[in-house]
Amino acid sequence: MDLVIRDARVIDGTGGPSYRADVGIEDGRIAAIRREGEPRPSGARVVDAAGLALSPGFIDMHAHSDLALLRDPEHTAKAAQGVTLEVIGQDGLSYAPVDDTTLAQVRQAITGWNGSAPGDTTIDFDWRTVGEYLDRLDRAFEGQGFDGGGIAVNAAYLVPQGTVRMYAVGWDDRPATDAELARMKRLVAESMEQGAVGMSSGLTYTPGMYAADSELTELCRVVAGYDGYYCPHHRSYGAGALQAYEEMVTLTRDAGCALHLAHATMNFGVNKGRAPELLTLLDEALASGADISLDTYPYTPGCTTLVAMLPSWAGEGGPDAILERLRDEATAERIRHHMEVIGADGCHGVPIEWDTIEISGVSTPGLADHVGRTVADSAARAGEAPWTTARRLLIEDGLGSTILQHVGHEENVRQIMRHRVHTGGSDGILQGAKPHPRAYGTFPHYLGRYARELGVLTLEECVAHLTARPAARLRLPDRGLVREGYRADLVLFDPDTVAAGSTFEAPRTPPVGIPHVLIDGRFVIEDGRRTHVLAGRSVRRTG
Repeated sequence: MDLVIRDARVIDGTGGPSYRADVGIEDGRIAAIRREGEPRPSGARVVDAAGLALSPGFIDMHAHSDLALLRDPEHTAKAAQGVTLEVIGQDGLSYAPVDDTTLAQVRQAITGWNGSAPGDTTIDFDWRTVGEYLDRLDRAFEGQGFDGGGIAVNAAYLVPQGTVRMYAVGWDDRPATDAELARMKRLVAESMEQGAVGMSSGLTYTPGMYAADSELTELCRVVAGYDGYYCPHHRSYGAGALQAYEEMVTLTRDAGCALHLAHATMNFGVNKGRAPELLTLLDEALASGADISLDTYPYTPGCTTLVAMLPSWAGEGGPDAILERLRDEATAERIRHHMEVIGADGCHGVPIEWDTIEISGVSTPGLADHVGRTVADSAARAGEAPWTTARRLLIEDGLGSTILQHVGHEENVRQIMRHRVHTGGSDGILQGAKPHPRAYGTFPHYLGRYARELGVLTLEECVAHLTARPAARLRLPDRGLVREGYRADLVLFDPDTVAAGSTFEAPRTPPVGIPHVLIDGRFVIEDGRRTHVLAGRSVRRTG
């Protein structure tokens, strides 16, 4: 065989008991699994895995690496965690399908997520369709001296409903016309045919949030026709969270579409201790035949952009219109009142608490002094009101500031991650001087903190949540398990030491206890170091 992993503790992804075995790999697939007492396979290379666990590669069900995969061939933020597949195109906003106008708008709208605002030439945006974007991933670093010319880890793509609406309707807060709806349905169908695995929405982000349920249902029917799934960032994670979850369950049941709930949290003070209500809602829907899964990250703070906190009416017309409103004194005062007194839909219907909003990154270097401080702290230092600071930051940074929002509850995090349809997702924004540590630590944090230290999940259960369950949601017939014939996307980790190195103070610190990561049987991490292998490719919907 090409490679034999000798004497590993195999945690195969099923959730069942681990076992000791040798695992042989040939031509990028698992060719032999020999338990203790069975004849041992021989290989051109043998790796001694005594003391290490061998599991399937981890699948990040909610990633924001849409441009990072094209910008950074090493991509150690994910590869070092043992992630072998990321699902991108999240929260209804990404870079395909687009025309020239839509591309410029979406680049500005989510520069805080991914960088590369209009004018940045570090990436050649030479695609317009989903198929062309996936092709670009497959040849991202051809001819640049790497072992393989693709990307660091595999990637699957969700067609982003907000981008589709931007393309077909624009930034107007109104129902789509029949012709516009038909165009959106064609764009979704074409994207699914070109390899998208489903559709995402960001229903607290403009312009996707302007879509009525009837419009979303029609698009979900298209997705269902291709056996894909709908992945909404739904309309509220705060004051209306349970109603928003129920809305998505009802909508997808009407459309006959599978549902995957993105970063399924119960945040803000109004939801403290209310995770059981969410889980009861899901259990009742599952018992009645609904096809539902969800993902979470194992931390309490959230992460998004500062502009996302604004009320939806302030976003109508797109980024340039937002900036114009912020510069107008009377309109800016309306925005402040909506955010601080009423509770903006961008902030999930909860009046904003500026001492929970920490600036994690800026696009303009001259604003770097704000990073690592809450808006309230920056305002106090300047001797001004928090809204004055936030408004100036939005304008001077061109809407490019990212934030951490400290509004979560640990008991909710633990209860939700135990659920039988739960999977892991980092929701990791890689931009900014001080990003959320989940971008670099989600998967070892699950294994080290929540499995080994706290016992919220057994190690075998935890691995199943991070491997086989997401592979099943993605309809991948040969990934997510340590099984003969499956792709050799594998992780070797030390169960006794694996842990996230990343912290809120040092978020880019690599994890510990993950010495080897393989994609298609090739080492992308070897002895804890990134190799020159680029074995990742786009993973496209088939059938």
